Amino acid sequence: MTRPRTHVADPLPRLRRICLALPEAHEVTAWREPTFRVRNKLFAMYAHASNHHGAGQNSVWIKAAPGNQALMLKASPERFFSPPYVGPSGWVGMFLDRRPQWGMVADLLADGYRLTAPKRLVARLDEV
Repeated sequence: MTRPRTHVADPLPRLRRICLALPEAHEVTAWREPTFRVRNKLFAMYAHASNHHGAGQNSVWIKAAPGNQALMLKASPERFFSPPYVGPSGWVGMFLDRRPQWGMVADLLADGYRLTAPKRLVARLDEV
């Protein structure tokens, strides 16, 4: 099912601010897209609409805990999807081409970060 696109501002700057606010998170361009990592481990990837990863829609792919992807897809298929390549590993995709709930985006990014970061960095995140 193709979702209709609506015009919204470029979501990448806001996504970047959220990701890079996490302790020791950094950005690396890979597969012609911005990816967000802690140490050298990936916790999120932006998929631009014009790149084949985005398939015409801006989105973010986020590492998710086992079982969470299925719950999110069932609860809100208009917001979430199983991304190519990493979807079979449980990652969840979130559309950013409509007015996303940025608080939810930030929470999911923090969850993905927690699954990836060393305990010491997770403790720093939880202190805030």
